[in-house]
Amino acid sequence: MKNLSVSTFIHTLFSVAIAILIATFILFLSWDEDRRKIEEFKRYQLISITFLSNLKLSPDQESLQKLYQELHLQPLDYNQSLVVKKKIEQRGNTLFSGGSSIGQVRVFAIDGEHYIYVQHISYHLLFKDYIPKNYFFEIAVGSGLFLIMLLLLLYLAVLKKLSPLKRLHQQILQFAQGNMDTRITYEYNDEIGKIAQSFDDAIVHIKELSASKNLFMRNLMHELKTPITKGRIVVEMLEDESTRQILVRAFERMNELISELAQIERVTTQSFKPHTEYVMLETLLTQSRKLLMTERDCVKVNIQNIGLLVDVKLMAIAIKNLLDNGLKYGKGECVTIQTRGSSIEVLSKGEPLKHPLSYYIEPFSQEEKRSRGFGLGLYIVHNILEKLGYHLTYHFEAGENIFTIIPSQAT
Repeated sequence: MKNLSVSTFIHTLFSVAIAILIATFILFLSWDEDRRKIEEFKRYQLISITFLSNLKLSPDQESLQKLYQELHLQPLDYNQSLVVKKKIEQRGNTLFSGGSSIGQVRVFAIDGEHYIYVQHISYHLLFKDYIPKNYFFEIAVGSGLFLIMLLLLLYLAVLKKLSPLKRLHQQILQFAQGNMDTRITYEYNDEIGKIAQSFDDAIVHIKELSASKNLFMRNLMHELKTPITKGRIVVEMLEDESTRQILVRAFERMNELISELAQIERVTTQSFKPHTEYVMLETLLTQSRKLLMTERDCVKVNIQNIGLLVDVKLMAIAIKNLLDNGLKYGKGECVTIQTRGSSIEVLSKGEPLKHPLSYYIEPFSQEEKRSRGFGLGLYIVHNILEKLGYHLTYHFEAGENIFTIIPSQAT
């Protein structure tokens, strides 16, 4: 019930309500039919007792007319009686039969009309039953249909009132998928309208924050590049080799930080969409090793040349960062990259990580004693893989740290 959608809940609620109303209506009709039959039986039983027991043998005409009016009976003349008797013989249906030692009363139904035939030892009479029509049944049917229609109208009105929620959901989904130009619109100032307005205000605020962040990052990287470049030029003029190497390394680290910040700014942008193409793993690995920019051959390769549908530049950066982490923080001279089915593994010797992987995929997270790096490598890898439909796992086995790139559909 907690996970049931509002529309499904409303469908279920009104369906149950209409079903209960229809079932109640059917039960009422059944009860009314039984009630009508009982009343008919009592009425014809009263007529039978009246004509066979209570009526005097030779009543006057005035008494008979009064009795006919009270019982709602219309006596038929000789010719009418002959016609009705013929119809009774052909298609008459007996509704009631009662009698005593002095006679018998039978009620027949013909073409929707009821006829009462009284056989007495002194007389034979044939009446047409003209009891006033009771509209109770029609009123009940009309009331039931009215209630059902009213419930259906309420059901449609509620659905119409909630229908803007679907459009609101689609607009929010478009924004969540990176369409920063999405605006939430709603015409009325009801509860849904207030929610739509709040979301629209939030979108405007997020767009302003995103634009401000992007502007800050770009200005920051632009402003840092100039002094770093000038500093490198000045450092190259120093005669003290040790001092020059220290300063060169410091400037290189600044350049690395700016490059990683640029990658983060690009990948984590909400509107960013990767340019995917089909590429072989060997091609990706070649580009990753070029990005690694190391003079020594320190990557052992044990792969099957599988094909991948990825953004080549981004996946090359992700693999490069994993290789770079293994070289920086591993205890061995080399790292190994291998395939296992559709997964790609990067192995490096060393101590196991002290924290879960979730700790290291946060920005600026690293071991306390590490002096190299900025703690952005795995954060960048995680965001790239998430954009490309992959995810990163880690485990420690046989003295090696193993990072695995796994396609999302493979899990």
